[in-house]
Amino acid sequence: MTVILLALAAACCLGTGFVLQQIAAQHAPPQDYLSFRLLLDLVRMPRWVAGIVLMVTGMALGAVALGMGDITLVEPLMATNLLFAMALARWISRQRLGRSGWAGLWLLAGGVTAFIVAGQPHGGRNSEVGQLAQWLIMGGVLSTALLLAAIAKRERVHVSLEAALLGVAAGLLYGLQDALTRISGLRFGAGGWRALLTSWHPYAIVVLGVLALVMVQSAFESAPLRMSLPALTAAQPLAGIACGVGFLGDQLRVTPGALAFQAAGIAAVVAGIVLIGSHPAMPPGAGATDSSRELQPR
Repeated sequence: MTVILLALAAACCLGTGFVLQQIAAQHAPPQDYLSFRLLLDLVRMPRWVAGIVLMVTGMALGAVALGMGDITLVEPLMATNLLFAMALARWISRQRLGRSGWAGLWLLAGGVTAFIVAGQPHGGRNSEVGQLAQWLIMGGVLSTALLLAAIAKRERVHVSLEAALLGVAAGLLYGLQDALTRISGLRFGAGGWRALLTSWHPYAIVVLGVLALVMVQSAFESAPLRMSLPALTAAQPLAGIACGVGFLGDQLRVTPGALAFQAAGIAAVVAGIVLIGSHPAMPPGAGATDSSRELQPR
């Protein structure tokens, strides 16, 4: 129960922080797109700083949850950050949920519940399960994220496609970051600060965090929140679960019935994310009001 409450608190902080970041990022200069200069411009905006503080708090709570529980349990729960983002966006816009909003809410909540109940995630105490599998999965996730970002950088017309690609790329990096956070927590528990700081994992976490942050803020700057946040929210738990099962030793029930319910749960989560993310209550962002950005050279 403690792990569940920590993961939900992390989701609350993340969802609220994402909305505040997007509202601020839409005012950033277009020429900062996918550039580290974007962070330097955004840090001058109090609302963006507040969003970052909430996001960091959410990540810290998520790290504690990952240290106490399995990544295959924590990741689906943290995907509910979209519910909290929706709640804040609805309060700001005064939009009613309507059928699509309620359907998305129940699909997301029900999908997470179905996956956890059917899969019964457990195990994963050994961070050294299959070193070859670890490098292959990490390399696959990282290369896919960088490829999607490169495609988004070259895309010159469809800002909605750019935002979705960057959302998926950032979500993959955050999922990989969560897996490395789990490993770092295990190393710290086994050998203290010396074991942690002499490994490469905490430094990789920082690099991945900065890269993902640039991608997320560029996506928030370029298009409405509903174009990027659903993609990010869907990609992160999928990457985290792949890492958890692939090389962290996490285990799920593999009976035919359990696998069917897990697949249905994941499908419901993705469908709920799409419905909630496309709700008109989500902040419109620069992409809805400034169509000239689509024609700007990069």
